Amino acid sequence: MTLDEIAYNLLNLVRGGRSSHDEHISLEQIKFNIRHYRAVFIRRDYSKNGFNSRHSEQDLGCVDLVPVDASKCCNIDTKCPVYRTVKKIPKTIRYNFEEAITYVGDVSGMNTIPMVASNMLQWLIYDKYTSKKRKSYMIGDYLYIYNAEGLENINIRGVFENPEDVSRFDKCASGGCYNDSKDAFPISMDMLSLINKGIIGGELNLLSTSLTDTTNDRMQDKVAPKSTKS
Repeated sequence: MTLDEIAYNLLNLVRGGRSSHDEHISLEQIKFNIRHYRAVFIRRDYSKNGFNSRHSEQDLGCVDLVPVDASKCCNIDTKCPVYRTVKKIPKTIRYNFEEAITYVGDVSGMNTIPMVASNMLQWLIYDKYTSKKRKSYMIGDYLYIYNAEGLENINIRGVFENPEDVSRFDKCASGGCYNDSKDAFPISMDMLSLINKGIIGGELNLLSTSLTDTTNDRMQDKVAPKSTKS
């Protein structure tokens, strides 16, 4: 189901299937709330069940890397080369104690590069068995790879806040940008039911009870003041 279909379905539910050319409920506002509720319910589901559904997960495709020094100062070289993603990684949904990144690894999607906290890197050289292994870590919106000499590309999958950002990340260069009316929205049908209930019982309920336009002047109708005569 596409984002447009979900939004129009919600609007039809609250309007009883009757549409109006002067509808004052914005579809963009409904879409914003769909994204918001999606993030909330996915986070709650993961906190309760510890499970990532493939229907919510998205693939960033082939992510390019560039060699950089680990230093954050332009004039200070730490002599610690690492590799960093060329582009910023789209914001993930917030889990309790971890990033909602489900896979970092080679472009085959099968060989994982473990994620660690950036402050753990200083201790990796003392690890007897894995000191030479690759590790990944996040600083800001960039993902870094330690011990990645010669590595040019990686694959990243995760559960991201805004599905449109993911499509722009990898496909826009080839003309395949996200389309609300054509591309499937990454959500399972059972969770979609929760989203519908949340929006209809909350934001959309408030919007639907606001004044509408019946005089066809593109303005919300005003309620006539009550008469004070006896």
